[in-house]
Amino acid sequence: MIFRWLTFISVLPAMAATVSGTVELTDAKVKSWDGVVVWLEPLQGKPALTPGRVILDQKNKKFSPHVLAVPVGTTVDFPNHDPIFHNAFSNFAGQPFDTGLYAPGTSQKVTFRREGFVRVFCNIHANMSAVIVVVPTPYYAVSLANGGWQMANVPPGEYRLRLFHERATQETLVRLEMKVLVSDGILTVPRVKVSESGYLEVPHKTKHGREYPAKPQENGPYIGGK
Repeated sequence: MIFRWLTFISVLPAMAATVSGTVELTDAKVKSWDGVVVWLEPLQGKPALTPGRVILDQKNKKFSPHVLAVPVGTTVDFPNHDPIFHNAFSNFAGQPFDTGLYAPGTSQKVTFRREGFVRVFCNIHANMSAVIVVVPTPYYAVSLANGGWQMANVPPGEYRLRLFHERATQETLVRLEMKVLVSDGILTVPRVKVSESGYLEVPHKTKHGREYPAKPQENGPYIGGK
């Protein structure tokens, strides 16, 4: 009887885990620790992805959320909820795109087919910016204001934990990578300190490489510096 019971237990599927942790921003200009993307990449094999559709809103001349994490293959909708025109674009590394100029109450969409960091701007409003972090895994999270993050339903296995913070250098982020062994139950990763030291913000221009006009044209045909 004992032997049969042990055999039964050994073939039970391993339970998924909840993985959580905290990031802390050091040398930072702001006190909030939100907006750090954390994800787990399996050391063996590639996980199945289930791309969906998410929203990066435009309202009050802001993108919301400012930092968006999505798996490869996800379609992002860019609805315009302002009473003025917008034109979301990116010409940085990651996946360049251009929604074109579109009117209030309408929307455009972009499908992100490869991993990378996509810095998003508006071709009309210089102060509008966002970051889309496209990851090759379904196991990811974005930190809250207190730095906390959590991922549910992570299968047991060995992973590499990676991070992205828009005001940290690539060298800093690479040094913070670590191997994580996940088993069933709850795993709390040690606090990770992300330094903003050494990061230099590069002013962006319009999609045509021109300086933004002093007063944006918001309610009519806009040629964006052509």
